Amino acid sequence: MDFLLLTTAFSHRLWTVLIAMLPLAELRGSMPYAMFVLKMHWQEALVLSIIGNFIPVIPFLFFLERFAERLMKHPRLNRFMTWTFNRTRSKSSVIEKFEAVGLALFVGVPLPLTGAWSGCIAAFLFRIPMRDSIPAIFAGILIAGALVTLVCLGVIQGAGIFLGHWGRG
Repeated sequence: MDFLLLTTAFSHRLWTVLIAMLPLAELRGSMPYAMFVLKMHWQEALVLSIIGNFIPVIPFLFFLERFAERLMKHPRLNRFMTWTFNRTRSKSSVIEKFEAVGLALFVGVPLPLTGAWSGCIAAFLFRIPMRDSIPAIFAGILIAGALVTLVCLGVIQGAGIFLGHWGRG
């Protein structure tokens, strides 16, 4: 029985980290999943989500230029890369103006297509050096983690108030 609990806890942690690593889900998806589906405590969900969201950042930044050059050689992938780059540029005026601080704010806003993966693309497009972009993206992940945690805790609190009030009905 203890082994089953141990493997379940490990698999819950692993799923949280893996979801946080995904480009579209990132921390914004892993936190609610861990807290609401897996019933994980918010502190554990936050730490695992931050770790998972940051894992791909350094390799992605390191290989992005070579990867983009290769993809741009294929017509269909070139269209996708051009769309992705144009979309990132259009959403990142704050990065253009404030560079690394703007990058942290861009990554920290928990909206679709503004997370660490988009932050890496923006750092690449605006030629922010890795020594500046890595800490900025990490700071943005921390900001997003705090905001998503507050929203999730607010949902839990709001549901408790609603259900408590409704139960007295």
